[in-house]
Amino acid sequence: MRAFLRLPTRLIFAACVSAAASVANAQSVPDTAFQMAVAEFAPSGSGLADFYRGNDFAPIWVGESPEHQARRARLIRALSSTDLHGLPQGDYDVSSLMSQMQDARSLRDLGAVEIALSRAFLRYADDLYSGALRPAQIDDGLVRKVSRRSAAEHLQALTTADGDAYFDELAPQSVQYRALMKQKLALETLVHQGGWGASVPVDKLELGDTGPNVIKLRNRLITMGYLKPTASPVFDDALLAAVKDFQQAHGLAADGVAGQGTITELNRTASERLKAVYVALERERWLPRERGERHILVNQADFSAKIVDEGRVTFETRAVIGKNVHDRRSPEFSDEMEHMVINPSWYVPRSIITKEYLPKLQSNPNAVGHIQITDRSGRVVNRGAVDFTQFNTRNFPFAMRQPPSKSNALGLVKFMFPNKYNIYLHDTPQKSLFAREVRAFSHGCIRLAQPFEFAYALLAKQEEDPKAFFHRILATGKETTVQLDQHVPVHLIYRTAYIGPKGEVQYRRDVYDRDRKIWEALQKAGVALPDVQG
Repeated sequence: MRAFLRLPTRLIFAACVSAAASVANAQSVPDTAFQMAVAEFAPSGSGLADFYRGNDFAPIWVGESPEHQARRARLIRALSSTDLHGLPQGDYDVSSLMSQMQDARSLRDLGAVEIALSRAFLRYADDLYSGALRPAQIDDGLVRKVSRRSAAEHLQALTTADGDAYFDELAPQSVQYRALMKQKLALETLVHQGGWGASVPVDKLELGDTGPNVIKLRNRLITMGYLKPTASPVFDDALLAAVKDFQQAHGLAADGVAGQGTITELNRTASERLKAVYVALERERWLPRERGERHILVNQADFSAKIVDEGRVTFETRAVIGKNVHDRRSPEFSDEMEHMVINPSWYVPRSIITKEYLPKLQSNPNAVGHIQITDRSGRVVNRGAVDFTQFNTRNFPFAMRQPPSKSNALGLVKFMFPNKYNIYLHDTPQKSLFAREVRAFSHGCIRLAQPFEFAYALLAKQEEDPKAFFHRILATGKETTVQLDQHVPVHLIYRTAYIGPKGEVQYRRDVYDRDRKIWEALQKAGVALPDVQG
């Protein structure tokens, strides 16, 4: 297999053309025999069988025309270079396909070749179009519904495309995907050359310091491209600026001090960063192809929420995501924002009522007094008339609600994209949390540092003076729903490697340990890092 892949491309094409000669020799045999062979090898009841039946069993690969030859050649080339996209290597058995093509002598053989090529194409097309992995099988927070085309859709698009254009359309066409591909190639070269050199001893280094550790810090930042070559042993202003740039590119507090957290990220190997890029490419394949001309992008690993208009970030704010425990981590999915609620009530989720509040009420009926207890009709219940000790997590009959106020758990506005996970974006009275570097504190919903400004940006599409409109409703103190005239797609993602607006690569920590799981699944599927030179 490896020896074959090292052959020049023209020889691969030649092998494809020699297979075409076999087709030419077989064309004197009645077409019905070929149809029977194709029908035999296409799995009964499959989309593949349905496509060929609807296409009168006509070959799309094993013809002798230039179009068929070019299509075969492009398929072999694509299957031989799946590692360019970070897809499993050796998963399509190209050498066996080539042998099967070259050895075809009978019409039955040709039917088998036709179906084998189609099945290889469909595997490749599905992996590149929708991802090689199934997200839900990796982590229960990966609830994203990945768009997958049927066999008939892929084959129909292939056969109606201009030349082999459909091969080029399979991979995501996003700016992120193309930039990540470029970063992947750069990192693979770097890994092959040995990486970024010696690591930096974990120590606290800051402006004015000197010594061998400062030199190691300087050398590491020079190799990584954050600092111009210099031999100074002093932690000077140039090194300070380089440390800040590194910190900003890695989601760290940009204070210019190389403390434990900064040096830990600095010492991560090129191979580790390459794994993050491989995972990011797979994640990009999971996302909808159409994100929306205007959409909201929440990157949980970056603790940020953005509004994107026609590919440009027009608003950005810090965010708090779900706490890193099993039932609180924020899930990943896409939906559409439909409305916002100004002066919202907080209807306490059942899980919080039974797990957190019920034990407190059993000890003290007046506990959590800022929250109303209501019956099924929504009427407030007299706490003194209830024996909370007679209830458990299964039979507790009441609901709980916090009325609108500045101290409301949701703050003064929430942004709704109704979903079965009960996740939304909202304000919060706990403003101090936004100053933290790692912001994973919520029960799963996304808290915004600048919710009012976020609301103005959304309302600007439908209100002449969105700020005045918002505050006029806010001043009433009444819970008010404001519909968005145009729903806005929302994408909750988790990206530890991505490309910033100026083309700079950004890395973030894997706070939920999801990327590690995805990498292990990719590795198990056959994705491999390049060898490292000594």
